Amino acid sequence: MCVQPASWPEPDPRIAAAIAAKYPGKRPRPLAVLIRDRLGEWLRDEDFAAAFGTRGRPGWSPSRLALVTVLQRAENLTDRPAAEAVRMRLDWQYLLGLGLDDPGFDHTVLSEFRGRVAGGGLEQVALDALLARLAADGLVKAGGKQRTDSTHVVAAVAALNRLELAGESVRAAVEALTAAHPDWVAQRICVSDFARRYGTPMTSWRPPASQAKQDELAIAYAKDGYALLEAVYGSSSPAWLAEIPAVDVLRRVLLQNYTRVIDADGREVIKRREKEPEGDGLPPGHARIASPYDLDARWGVKRDTFWLGYKLHVTETCDDQPRCGCPGAADGGTGRRGHDEDCAAPAFPNLITHVATTDATVTDNQMTRPIDDDLAGKGLTPGRHYVDSGYLSAALAVSELARHGIALTGPLLADTSAQARAGAGYARADFAIDYDTQTVTCPQGKTSASWTPCAQRGNAAIVATFSAADCGPCPARGLCTTSGKNRRQLTVLPRDLAEAQAAARAAEKQISFQADYARRAGVEGTMHQAASHGARRARYRGLPKTRLDHIYMACALNLLRLEAYWTGTPLDRQRTSHLARLELSLAA
Repeated sequence: MCVQPASWPEPDPRIAAAIAAKYPGKRPRPLAVLIRDRLGEWLRDEDFAAAFGTRGRPGWSPSRLALVTVLQRAENLTDRPAAEAVRMRLDWQYLLGLGLDDPGFDHTVLSEFRGRVAGGGLEQVALDALLARLAADGLVKAGGKQRTDSTHVVAAVAALNRLELAGESVRAAVEALTAAHPDWVAQRICVSDFARRYGTPMTSWRPPASQAKQDELAIAYAKDGYALLEAVYGSSSPAWLAEIPAVDVLRRVLLQNYTRVIDADGREVIKRREKEPEGDGLPPGHARIASPYDLDARWGVKRDTFWLGYKLHVTETCDDQPRCGCPGAADGGTGRRGHDEDCAAPAFPNLITHVATTDATVTDNQMTRPIDDDLAGKGLTPGRHYVDSGYLSAALAVSELARHGIALTGPLLADTSAQARAGAGYARADFAIDYDTQTVTCPQGKTSASWTPCAQRGNAAIVATFSAADCGPCPARGLCTTSGKNRRQLTVLPRDLAEAQAAARAAEKQISFQADYARRAGVEGTMHQAASHGARRARYRGLPKTRLDHIYMACALNLLRLEAYWTGTPLDRQRTSHLARLELSLAA
């Protein structure tokens, strides 16, 4: 299939006449019609050309398939109803420039389109094109205010424990090999034994109740897996069997979860890896496969939520409302606060400017710099960026202001030392730091014995260590440290970061800061809107397609917000029940 770039055709005159007849005067028109009338042709086939060939039979326009995908996300449609809407709905045909007799396309084309775009790394094209078009209308711009938040995304696969993962990996490999070369499988394994053990998914039956039985079954899975791999990689087996993806997944799962050695008696010993920091322990979570059917899904935790999948970061504008010009408006006509219901001007839309999907192990503070870099690359660098404490640190606040002129606004993380968490003992704030003499003085008046600059997690830091001769006999040692070396070590920030941290903590206590930071709370509504469109549950397997789905969802949410802006309709008017209304009247 190839792409021959072409402009969108003008709407069919008969369809345009039907739309005009069905929506006369000020009657609100459908979203698809508004998109064509207000935005025109904002996607181009040339932007998707890299994902398609230059030879072969011409296929459907990728820019129009992208539009269909955006509308599909706006209305929460699956592929088959979306393809049917292209054939049957006048508003979609008006947007796409199709004729009344256009046959449309088979619903499988949408899946192929997503695969090509995700495989070509062109997920951002649609959102970037929309933002560029909106920037031309002044609806998004650099130097404004933006806010960011994250949420969990559950993968489109079953959550497996380590026992189920081992068994399911063997089952997936056996299924793939049987489909590819059934005669070879029949010659290499006992089909009846494998069918009894791997004939059904691991999640369809209960594992043994005792830990000893579970450990025994885990080793049995490993032995079967190793035997299968030895057969596949044997010299008498076709070489192409080793190229089957499920076989490589089984090899990696066994390597990550088991050790296999030959003891002094020449016997093979297979053991399960445990959570050990070094040696034969499990690999780190970001590298460990959690499902044989989605190699990108990872286990993540955020406060009291524990899930298998990904994490979604959403950034949106949150600028002040422009002058509305209404007589008697609050603040002398400079804003809309306090007169929203009476104001004739539409509410200025908050629009999503950036979407990032990562595996579940990526922490929020790892995404602060990439988000700001991407916003700067789009020409949408915010002047103030409102984030919660997970995205913020003194080092990030200083670096982002220096790199992009972005003022990160939010509360810094509190002291996480054991003493500070317990609310008892000597926390970091109880020590006096003298950068000139490079010493730290404890509450008992003793000074540190060493001052060692170092790097922790890639950031500059200083470790101040007290002498065991001072800490050992100290009567307050129980309030200070439980170290077996009888001495306290304290991590200190460099002077510039320490001063920035102190200034930020002082500012957090000001009423003006708290009033300004209240602006970030609005992003919770955006996360709720995204969740209502399925953002917290992946539709597809794999990070590339999940990332593409979230980006097209962001385009859809932006268009829904623009529809509310264009038509002057509140996006989500709260409904008050009769009982709540009665309570309010009685309270009055």
